[in-house]
Amino acid sequence: MARLSDTNAPDRGIVVRDLRMHFGETLVQRDLSFHVARASIFVIMGVSGCGKSTLLRHMIDLQQSAQGDISFDGQRLWTRDAAERAALQRRIGVLFQSTALWSSMTVGDNVALPMQLHTRLGAAEIRDQVAFKLALVGLAGQESRMPSELSGGMKKRAGIARAIALDPDYLFLDEPSAGLDPMTSQRLDTLIMRLRDALSLSVVAVTHELPSIFTIADDSIYLDDEQRTAIAHGDPRELAERAEHARVRAFLNREPLAERDDEEPIHGN
Repeated sequence: MARLSDTNAPDRGIVVRDLRMHFGETLVQRDLSFHVARASIFVIMGVSGCGKSTLLRHMIDLQQSAQGDISFDGQRLWTRDAAERAALQRRIGVLFQSTALWSSMTVGDNVALPMQLHTRLGAAEIRDQVAFKLALVGLAGQESRMPSELSGGMKKRAGIARAIALDPDYLFLDEPSAGLDPMTSQRLDTLIMRLRDALSLSVVAVTHELPSIFTIADDSIYLDDEQRTAIAHGDPRELAERAEHARVRAFLNREPLAERDDEEPIHGN
């Protein structure tokens, strides 16, 4: 397998190194380097338009960077070996912001589809796995319902059930709480943490919802829309009080920047 040459890189987890992202000639983010520990929840945060979802798309192999590397347990994401790349992609589950459930298929058929496409399980085994995955997310017995019959929170849960259909090691969530009321969002946060613990999942979540950030995050990175790079990395509860940059503290405390101290200069690149 293609592996990073740096022997100091962690053997397990996701390593992002020196990532640079562009849309055409427009720089989105630069010099992004961080590590997502196994069986942890890592939050990518920042204001709208800073590049959070773009970073997620790079990490799930929907876009390739202008510069840098991403590895999973030491295996390069952008290897030239098609079989290795496909095998790595199957270790990744994704909940898109809109859930992307097939509207013409039942909830059960949506969850079954990845198993039908990527495993040799028989029909009875797939039915059992669908029932198990739906039970894990609190949707036991909902196989025959259509996505249009589900509430917003139930759609998110169904999307997560499909995302974990192939028993991935890594789960990526793009704005999981978007459009949900506070109580439903809180329940979804509890589900995400429960799945991390029960399945030893490494979770990467893109969100700007502060209650979710403070509830689920073991670690985080803040993408700055002005400097076009990460200006904070760590536990968001600690960053809310002690982040070096005023923009980070203002974001995490819901305070206008004008009411905080003047922004400190960026040190280094």
